[in-house]
Amino acid sequence: MNDADPIDPTAALHRSTLHAAPLVITRLSCDRDDLAPDPPSVREEAFHIITQLRDFRLHRLWRGEALVFEGGHPKGALAITDLREEWRCHHLSPFDNVRFQVPFWHVRAFADELGRPELSGFKCPPGTVDAVVLGLAQALLPALERPREASRLFVDQVSLAILTHLTQTYGGVYFPAERKGTLASWQEKRALEFLSTRLDGRFSVAELAESCELSQSYFIKAFKASFGRTPARWLMEYRIAHAKDLLRTDISIAEIAISCGFADQSHLTKTFSAVTGETPARFRRDNRP
Repeated sequence: MNDADPIDPTAALHRSTLHAAPLVITRLSCDRDDLAPDPPSVREEAFHIITQLRDFRLHRLWRGEALVFEGGHPKGALAITDLREEWRCHHLSPFDNVRFQVPFWHVRAFADELGRPELSGFKCPPGTVDAVVLGLAQALLPALERPREASRLFVDQVSLAILTHLTQTYGGVYFPAERKGTLASWQEKRALEFLSTRLDGRFSVAELAESCELSQSYFIKAFKASFGRTPARWLMEYRIAHAKDLLRTDISIAEIAISCGFADQSHLTKTFSAVTGETPARFRRDNRP
């Protein structure tokens, strides 16, 4: 190659992919500083979970048209991006990471199966270092080097461990450390079915406790031990999560307020802002496909 030959930055990229339906696991690395900016990501109903296998000195990240991060990440840094939004990245230094693409429906189904339908997404602050995800990703490196020889059972077990960790740590879903004093599984399911079908909150705690065949005082304690929050708090968070889903559609905010059990649009706006720190209108502008 002489000085006139164009540089092909993509030649420096190393990629290996493991398909563990419905997850796609990819190791992506580069040993150069001169990669071209990535094209905008394709919007998908999925999350990207990215862990850094080595220190990553510099990159720029855009969400839509806004530059949301410029800098580096240490080894073990974790990033969770919602692919329903558009992202662009410009890698400006060598990097090596493992990324898990997880469909949103799979996350929701996982939470529903555990009786935790309040899960609406993940919140992972920039700069978070997560040794658990790093360790699990490192355990998959041999499988990523030889995908055809990988044990599907092992890959599934690691994927399940990662999803469980992410759900509890970044999804706001509470798993009790011990079962003493909690609701039985059938009571958890019945309580959540009761709450999720009465979004307007027009019921008494006595009715809710009776549906689980428990006294009111015992039920309140057992519910909090099972879910880490009171029934009222759980219901409010569930209504907000449901509103977030609907705000990604064309349904009017006034209609969303009623369908999610709020008295009117003003009531939704007040509660939504108190819980999320932004108005429904702002959330819609930032998250509409």
